[in-house]
Amino acid sequence: MPKLKAVTLILFYFFPTLLFAQQRYDIILKNGKIVNGTGNPWFHGDVGIVGNKVIKIGDLSKDKADKTIDATGLIVAPGFIDVHTHIEGDEKKTPTADNFIYDGVTTVITGNCGTSNIDIKKYFNLLDSIKLSINVGTLIGHNDVRAAVLGEGAVTPDSAQLLKMEGLVEQAMRDGAMGFSTGLIYTPGNYSKTDEVVALAKSAAKYKGIYTSHMRNESDKIFEAITEAIDVGRQAKMPVEISHFKVGLPNWNRSDEMIAMVEKARAEGLDVTVDQYPYTASSTTLNVLLPDWLLAGGRDSVLKRLSDPLIHKKVVDEMIKDMKRRGRQHFDYAVVAHCEGDTSLNGKNIMQINLKKGRPSTIPDEIETILDITKVGSATMVFHGMNEADVENILKFPLTMVASDSGIREFGSGVPHPRGYGSNARVLGYYVREKHLIRLEDAVRKMTSLPAQKFHLVGRGLLQPGMFADIVIFDANTVKDESTFEHPHAYSTGFKYVLVNGKLTVDNFKHLGTRNGAILRGPGY
Repeated sequence: MPKLKAVTLILFYFFPTLLFAQQRYDIILKNGKIVNGTGNPWFHGDVGIVGNKVIKIGDLSKDKADKTIDATGLIVAPGFIDVHTHIEGDEKKTPTADNFIYDGVTTVITGNCGTSNIDIKKYFNLLDSIKLSINVGTLIGHNDVRAAVLGEGAVTPDSAQLLKMEGLVEQAMRDGAMGFSTGLIYTPGNYSKTDEVVALAKSAAKYKGIYTSHMRNESDKIFEAITEAIDVGRQAKMPVEISHFKVGLPNWNRSDEMIAMVEKARAEGLDVTVDQYPYTASSTTLNVLLPDWLLAGGRDSVLKRLSDPLIHKKVVDEMIKDMKRRGRQHFDYAVVAHCEGDTSLNGKNIMQINLKKGRPSTIPDEIETILDITKVGSATMVFHGMNEADVENILKFPLTMVASDSGIREFGSGVPHPRGYGSNARVLGYYVREKHLIRLEDAVRKMTSLPAQKFHLVGRGLLQPGMFADIVIFDANTVKDESTFEHPHAYSTGFKYVLVNGKLTVDNFKHLGTRNGAILRGPGY
């Protein structure tokens, strides 16, 4: 009996070691330069994966795996998290989400700029039936909540209507929305007053949601818009994410002042951060060039108003004044990305289209061309309106996340903004490797742990034992955004392997068609 007891004691003390020594992994990533998402310097190591989790990081040279990937000379990092996307409507067309996967993105947050599905439970059921290659979380959008209760009109809700809108937001939060988003430059959100936004934000705050905002203005009234976004967070007592932080004319070279406003809010104790796509052009609908009041009631109302000569003249006069206020001489900065009513316009700017119509090259005539496009169904546009110095300054700000503001691209369709293909690769290749604007480790933090922390993505954003195995393996010497404004349909290069929840999705630069993305629900679920 004493001998048996001694053997038992030996096994008791050494069994954990024996068990660990016999660990077998599904996948081992070998000899990589690990950039773990914290912002700390890279280090050499191996990564052991079992199922959908990272089990160990270190020296695994004596361990076995069903598959071993040699990452010698390559960067091994957490999968990138894009907190500002618009994938609604694209999921069925391209469930493999190639443009995101080939840019290192394994997780997206959709429902931004006030536009989302209203029934979040139904939306998640749809995603579950489709199975995407990327993880997806969503926000509940103000514009769609408002339209569901008030329609597209320029109206103020009464107490009963506001209560109904609050109910929609709360239900969305209980169904798993990450927070509440606004698009205060778009109809019908642009008709809302701040107190309405605050009331709905409070409904999301009850469930520990985040407030994200496409602000009312990103050019001549940018400072008033930032003040409003921060004040919503202050009143609702919730974190604020300012979407696609940027500035157009006439406030070029004033991004220091914008950043100072964010820092002042944080010094006050408010959790305010920003995201950015690293380009000097934005992309949205042609409607943003039109007066807000013209858009009330939807397309039929717009067409009816434009058919009235007096209203038509009022529209033109207001747009002329707007151009003067912005200090612009022509609409050559506005390029058609996709016009469903006339695809021959794709890739051409308004000034070019106007001349093609045989009209004089004047602002009033270019406005008539804009109204012509509006009448045939409007268009998605690319607006070249920012300053590179501001883009770089905002990217250097430690609290800026990298985002694309893109949907899932349908390869070859239209002439879209290149941000949908290459935002992360552009930062890594151009701003890190070529310009040395920021460190590689800082860039990866902006794409991983910073967004994961802000959006409560538990278990993601860091490459550490116990975390989900969303991992990108890329060559820091060759990673590049191949997409350009002239030829946008080109996938980023340099990402040799991508894993989503432990499943190999890109193998030796080739998307395998793996669809192992998960649905990510917010803290109110």
